[in-house]
Amino acid sequence: MPKEVIMPALGMAQDVGVLLRWLKSEGEMVTAGEPLMEVATDKVDVQVEAPASGLLTAVTAQEGDEVPVGQVIGLIAAEGEEIPAAPVPPVAAEPKETPQTENGGAAPLPSSPVAARIAAEHGVDLADVQAAGDRISKEDVEAHIRSTGSGSRVLASPKARRLARERGVDLAALAGTGPEGAVLAADVPLAAQPEPEAPAPVVHTPAAIEPETQPVSRMWQIMAERLTDSWTSVPHFYLVREVSAGQLINWRTILNANAADGAAITYTDLLTKLAALSLARFPRLNAFWDDGKIVTNPEINVGLAIAVEDGLLVPVVHSADRLRVEEIAARRADLVARADSGGLTPDDFTGGTFTISNLGMFGVDAFNAIVNPPQAAILAVGRIADRVVAVDGQPAVRPMMTLTLSCDHRAVDGVRAAQFLDALVGMIEEPLRAL
Repeated sequence: MPKEVIMPALGMAQDVGVLLRWLKSEGEMVTAGEPLMEVATDKVDVQVEAPASGLLTAVTAQEGDEVPVGQVIGLIAAEGEEIPAAPVPPVAAEPKETPQTENGGAAPLPSSPVAARIAAEHGVDLADVQAAGDRISKEDVEAHIRSTGSGSRVLASPKARRLARERGVDLAALAGTGPEGAVLAADVPLAAQPEPEAPAPVVHTPAAIEPETQPVSRMWQIMAERLTDSWTSVPHFYLVREVSAGQLINWRTILNANAADGAAITYTDLLTKLAALSLARFPRLNAFWDDGKIVTNPEINVGLAIAVEDGLLVPVVHSADRLRVEEIAARRADLVARADSGGLTPDDFTGGTFTISNLGMFGVDAFNAIVNPPQAAILAVGRIADRVVAVDGQPAVRPMMTLTLSCDHRAVDGVRAAQFLDALVGMIEEPLRAL
């Protein structure tokens, strides 16, 4: 039996995937494990490997199609294996007797779901479409549109069409970034642009500079949509603590001095470990709000906000509470390297329960981060800098760091958040408490 090629599930909540492109052509020999196709999810574009060796055949999905997870989109037949024959359109089909309705009119032929959707989008009556086979196909509808001039087919994913309708955006006015210029969900702006007003009288100035419009990547568009949804739907509140970082500095120095060959340990690595231990003590911060219920995650998986050229990524350090600091450092270094090269996979983003965003290396003292849905909280970390503080009633200079905890008030209240932050600060100031 030929091996089925299916649209894979690349995330826990994924229902469909977008086939960006085939990396092998139909009729070409493929080898098990080599890249076969590229599929897009909400977080990352992924190359999917061939499940078997043989001849790629019976391809049913085209580049740009949005395909339900689990649907068969092709077959791989081994050498000597019988390849299922593809349906061949009749060369000279005999005229068929047109089915009649009860009142004598012609009964419409059945149509494929895609054909019906395209016809509805262009206002085409399926009864007017000439079918090449026993049912009306997508190609039949598109041929009818081209021949009659009844519409202009705009290539776009179903999600892009839905977003365009909701936001009042004309798909025909958008420049698509998908295959053959297809409009993807990330190409649809957040709202329709207002109609341009009548041009004002031209005023010639010596140095008139036109505003520059910068197109954004699909990743940036998705990031913007997710954070806008979080900011407008999640009731945020913030807790701020200054913490003495002297012992944290000493701990990092000792670990790096005694470390074997491997990734250098950063403050983010230490904070990831300490935050994970604090989450184990206060599991409400490791929970999320779900339609009137608070759901506590069984694992502690800390996401690390990483900036790349096209946007913001949050890959995950899984089971951070059970890892040694050296293991966290190695995992973090690997995630950063693959984020820069575009090599992250869906597994790297799956299951995050809490996020850390550290801008201290950029000289930022403090900032408020937006909760990464569906998580309950995110920790914003500022730089370590010398400040004058009171020590035993006397002014003293100490290395200090500011932590800002952003919380979803539906899942966490102020007291629980304060207890978590106090426990974390205590371990930062006295790391031996964590050990």
